This record gives sequence, structure tokens and C-alpha cells, in this order.
Amino acid sequence: MAALALDLLLDRVRPMPLPGSRSLHRIAGAALLLAGVGLNLWALAERRRRSAGPFALERPVELVITGPYAITRHPMYVGWWLIQLGAGTLAGSSWVLATLPAELLVEHRFVLGEETMLAELFGRSYRDYAKKVPRYLGFPMRHSPPDALPCKVPGQCLRGGLAI
Repeated sequence: MAALALDLLLDRVRPMPLPGSRSLHRIAGAALLLAGVGLNLWALAERRRRSAGPFALERPVELVITGPYAITRHPMYVGWWLIQLGAGTLAGSSWVLATLPAELLVEHRFVLGEETMLAELFGRSYRDYAKKVPRYLGFPMRHSPPDALPCKVPGQCLRGGLAI
């Protein structure tokens, strides 16, 4: 939300319009915004549906690997990035193109921390899941492990096909 607010503030202070027609900005921006909202709602619904007991987004008690989690390990991050990109495009501002990459880099550090916690909580189940489902977007991985997946149990983790 802070990055979205920054985009809009920067656009007010120093406008940097996107090239192209205003109607194209509106159509593309609305589509991206709706895709992001839809992805977030789908991810929340899937987490609620798969959670036993009280729902706590930050404290998972079960590893959810269905719905949007079968496409990306972090659908809510991807959803928020689509929302930001959509809002900036809808506003016709190029600032989103400058701020979104910085936001991705900052949030990637949080993602790595979350993955460490999930690997500790769910062990081999999470590591197997991470081998198959891309971190953000892309094609599911079949044989290669994720690039920096943390592992706390020597001999049970794979890096480049070798046990470490």
C-alpha cells in the first residue's frame, strides 16, 4: 500500500505520463487491478478453506498447495504487485514503472524470510512443494530445486541435485 501511495504522490508532484492513449491505460490498468484483487481474494479463500481451526494469515498451521498456491508460492505478493501496476497504469503514470522494481527487491527479502519459516514449520513437505511451484511467476519446476531455499537438516536438502 505504501508503494501505491508513493506512486500516486510522485505523480501529483511531478507527473510522468505513460505513452499511449488514455483509453488503453484505463483498460489495461483496470484489467491488471482486477487480476490482482482476484488473485488475492482467491488466495485468501483457499487459505481459509484449507485452514483447520481459526484462520491466521501470518501463522499457517497447514501447508496450502492448491488453488493459486499451485501456480505461485506467493500469490498474495503477486496479487499486490498486479494491483500496484494496475493502479499506476489506470492513473496513466510512469512512476509505477520506477517504483515497482524497488518494491519487488525490498519485498523479496521478506519472502525469503517467510520461506525459511515455512521450511522450518513444514520441512520436507515445503521443500518438495518449492521444487515444483515457482516462487512468483513462471513455469512449474520439475527437477531443479529453488535457488536459495533454506534447509536446516544436513543431508536431506538438495542443491543442484546434490545432497547437502
